Amino acid sequence: MRWFSWLWLVSLVRLLFYTGLLAVGIMAAAVCLMVFHISGDLPKLPSPLSRIIETPQSLIYAADGQILISLGKKTSVSLDMVSADFLNAIVATEDHRFFEHHGVNKLRTFKALYITLFKPGRIEGASTITQQLAKNLFFSFEKTWQRKFKEMLVAFQIEQANTKEQILEAYINQIHFGAGAQGIERAARMYFDKPAQDLTLAEAALLAGLPKSPTLYNPFRHYDKALARRRVVLNRMVAAGFIPADEAARTDALRPALHDGRKDARTGSYFLDAMIQALVNMYGEDVVYHGGIKVYSTMDSRRQADARTAVMEGMARLDELMGLDKGMGDKPQAALVAIDNASGAIKAMVGGRDYYASEFNRAVNSRRQAGSGFKPFLYYAAFRDRKLHPARVFQDRPVAIPIKGAPDWYPRNFEKKYRGPMILKQALIHSVNTIAAQVVADVGPAAVVDVARACGIKSPLKPVYSLALGTSDVSVMDMAVGFSTLAGLGIYHEPFLFWRVEDARGRVLFEHIVKDRRVLDAATAFQVVDMMQGVVDFGSGRGVRRLGFKRPAAGKTGTTDNYNDAWFTGFTPSLCVSVWTGYDQKKKLKDKNRIGITGGRGALPIWTDFMIRAMKNEPERDFLMPPDIRYEIVEKRTGCLAGSRANMADDVDSSQPAADADSAGTIRVALKKGQEPCRRD
Repeated sequence: MRWFSWLWLVSLVRLLFYTGLLAVGIMAAAVCLMVFHISGDLPKLPSPLSRIIETPQSLIYAADGQILISLGKKTSVSLDMVSADFLNAIVATEDHRFFEHHGVNKLRTFKALYITLFKPGRIEGASTITQQLAKNLFFSFEKTWQRKFKEMLVAFQIEQANTKEQILEAYINQIHFGAGAQGIERAARMYFDKPAQDLTLAEAALLAGLPKSPTLYNPFRHYDKALARRRVVLNRMVAAGFIPADEAARTDALRPALHDGRKDARTGSYFLDAMIQALVNMYGEDVVYHGGIKVYSTMDSRRQADARTAVMEGMARLDELMGLDKGMGDKPQAALVAIDNASGAIKAMVGGRDYYASEFNRAVNSRRQAGSGFKPFLYYAAFRDRKLHPARVFQDRPVAIPIKGAPDWYPRNFEKKYRGPMILKQALIHSVNTIAAQVVADVGPAAVVDVARACGIKSPLKPVYSLALGTSDVSVMDMAVGFSTLAGLGIYHEPFLFWRVEDARGRVLFEHIVKDRRVLDAATAFQVVDMMQGVVDFGSGRGVRRLGFKRPAAGKTGTTDNYNDAWFTGFTPSLCVSVWTGYDQKKKLKDKNRIGITGGRGALPIWTDFMIRAMKNEPERDFLMPPDIRYEIVEKRTGCLAGSRANMADDVDSSQPAADADSAGTIRVALKKGQEPCRRD
């Protein structure tokens, strides 16, 4: 049989009294049974109480088990080393009856109990400073009434064994203030570059307002919101009798200067920044930075290093190509995302050319026009919804696309020339805009949006005809995910940055389970992939081969009309990588001769350099061909089987001769069952 210590008996009596249930015998018996059941699972109270914040640092691991970074540096100070203004501000804001109660605020507890019991789905908090401190002894981050009840029991125990000063001192050293700062001393130095004892009332009140929501009120990002929250703190200090109203008004008018101490807390990695933000969104900053969690990321350390090297060297080459001096401040940027096609795990991420010059992550937080890089989604829509296939012939010619309620659309080719009749595979290989415009007019832009969404494009997309030419803004992450779905022949995987999260005791809080979701027809997706292989072997992406990458690969360049954006997104059967280059301010990319820089010149070399490094020790594989696909050799201009006596298909206009020799000859195309090329025997 389990026996309670005298301390637990006292705690039980106090709990019954302060929850108003002492006079109700049945309820009292129920509470006794509950306490009897729960008490065995309560944590041991540390002695001295200051040890309550001695949780291990949170650790983040690479995919190979290497520790990438530890989070949560701590600095503790005694009460006499802290500004009295801050102590008054935090008590007034978080628990104005702190020096009167014995661990639980009776009125707030009644209100929280009522909401929890009679409003399903809501767990109302009524935590005192002591209860908030008690929460640190629990290694579960779920908001349940059982945990809240345990916190109350531990709060009574803390109050019995410690003075109010000891409790307050432990509390101010464990509060999380955002930006990786735990405890008032770290916060004072992070935000104002001074010790906690030197904080002014204006500074102290601002810091006292942050624990409610360190992200929402982060003064580095939301200074005005932080000041609005400070006004609430000052008003509570007036109500609690700590300061007069006129002093609060004078302080409210002050705007203290911030010292950006985040430089000391930088991760040095765009990947880690993105992952930590995802974790904060799930668990909150307090847990992530100071909960002692262990996070097992998807980062491949070698490939991440390869990505940084490829971007750094690629941008140096681009600077030289553009004639930019080393000392110039305004230079183009770059971003890269690499995704494992079999799982959706992000293996590498670079969000800019120099993290320490700019922490802004262009891989996930920036959206730019993809140009012709968006065309694969168009051709999948065309093959899925219409009786089109890679060997169908279209005319590359000037076209006018009627638009209801708007002027006609006159798309132009990038080279401003026309090649005449060609099959659709050739149209993608040479990124022919006029044919893409004819196709989107046929299938409709809504079909293209539908395909892009199915592939994982999450950025807003406008269902307009020019969407087929990449006029909607998308992120580098979007393009990597979308093309990875094509690489997997229609199997979509949700992209993710970490496999597993464990608490300080090693219990699993989260584990990613890879789920295959078919979103595209495999045979149709293979036809598009085969066309994209042609882009790499013969078309706008042939620089990949010229620079030395010989493995089976598919991809698509992208360049906007104004040369503001240069893309290359491509993949092998196992790895998909998207690369973007351009100015943040959307300036033109031009070389020394004032010639615009395309995706093939700006982004493709970075992609190729990375892939040569990243795939070095990987076995070579080809793309798997679905059973209902066959290859045929057809003429590029007519779409007819090679060797046929016919020179052209019915819809070929002989008055539109080929503009280049490459449009002559034959090429291999992938056809599905039931699709037949031209046969003029």
